[in-house]
Amino acid sequence: MKQSFYGGVHPNDRKELARHKEIAPLSAAPKQVVIAMSMHIGAPCKPIVAVGDHVKVGQKIGEIAGLGAPIHASVSGEVKAVEPRPYVGGGKMMSVVIENDFQDTWGSELTPHSDYTKLSADEIVNIVKEAGITGMGGAGFPTHVKISSGIGKVDTVILNGAECEPYITADHRLMLEQGEKVIGGLRILMQAFGLKSGVIGVEANKEDAIEHLRALVGGKGDIQVESLRTRYPQGAEKQLIQRITGREVPPGGLPAHVGCAVFNVGTAAAVYDAVVEGKPVTHRVLTVTGDAIQEPKNLLVPLGVSFQYLIDEAKGFKETPDRVLTGGPMMGIAQYNLDVTAIKGTNAVLCLTKKEVAPVVEEEVCLRCGRCVNVCPMHLTPVYIHLYAEKGMWKEAEGLNVMDCIECGSCNYICPARIHLVQSFRMTKGELRNLAAKEKAAKEAAKA
Repeated sequence: MKQSFYGGVHPNDRKELARHKEIAPLSAAPKQVVIAMSMHIGAPCKPIVAVGDHVKVGQKIGEIAGLGAPIHASVSGEVKAVEPRPYVGGGKMMSVVIENDFQDTWGSELTPHSDYTKLSADEIVNIVKEAGITGMGGAGFPTHVKISSGIGKVDTVILNGAECEPYITADHRLMLEQGEKVIGGLRILMQAFGLKSGVIGVEANKEDAIEHLRALVGGKGDIQVESLRTRYPQGAEKQLIQRITGREVPPGGLPAHVGCAVFNVGTAAAVYDAVVEGKPVTHRVLTVTGDAIQEPKNLLVPLGVSFQYLIDEAKGFKETPDRVLTGGPMMGIAQYNLDVTAIKGTNAVLCLTKKEVAPVVEEEVCLRCGRCVNVCPMHLTPVYIHLYAEKGMWKEAEGLNVMDCIECGSCNYICPARIHLVQSFRMTKGELRNLAAKEKAAKEAAKA
């Protein structure tokens, strides 16, 4: 049943910069953390603490309003401000500023469950929800929603250990150093779905992680560790599903429509921490790397620590970077301010030199070469979608399924004219969402 997915590219992975660097804590805890109230898909959390409050590590400081996941303090100390601060997604976001008292006083309300086999699916979902777990690979979708919406529909649960983005090695090190948590988290997810088996997909450029996970699984046979031929964007859930099961998620569909649920290995480790150890998400593993960085590292960091602090932890810049990204070079977002802080989905701080960045073309002119069509893993026609976007023909672009674009950047990477295709598609999707909202409002007004 297994098959390769369509399209994709083979960029230089540049993982040698940090792949052998063990996960390390910060050499010194930050004096202050700025915890953004948006770390997930959905509306931002509402702050539930005020200036002057004393908070503990793991204490809930942001409550969800609809789709989302609660947010917890990553250090203990005094709340100094509740106000908008620079945000990794652009602009400013309401944030809780905590002055660290360096006591690390614990205040989680979660209960540890050493024997998770006695927990029901609803109990697991509630623990995951209260722990504030989201997709740790960068997507940020609330994990409790993914589990609850898939119960009774999912027959295959997959852990994503592909980490196909160049430079990033956080998941690789996590699988090597905390493999027991990754496997334990998968077994908890399997229990929630009522399944007896699961799969971990790892790209072949992480052979040591594959061997380590297989050794940890041993002869139980309930978990299969699949070695995947290295190819980008294999870590996208629809492509990973196709590669491992042979099933294709239909346009506009979700993994549950073909009986699958995909979770990042970091998410699985967070599930283990929440259920077995009673710990909400307060820290995460990320990579600080790129040729502009003096000493690339994999770090365990508290949420809310600034990018500047992380860069200083990696001994600073050895040359002025051309750009600093949150995430990898294919899907990462360029930062205009190093005061932005790490959120749950921050898997890397990437600092690129001018040599590492593709040259800028003064006049972008499509050559009609069709390479973007050949590499698009979603079977789209980027060249025509871009032409419609240029002319503001949003509905025509929608007819070409632009909403199915996963923004992987394969088309950008392969385009000889260096056209900013992904940027064009993001703008188009934003315009279509605005149009949909206006149409909905008009219909509701007409009914009234």
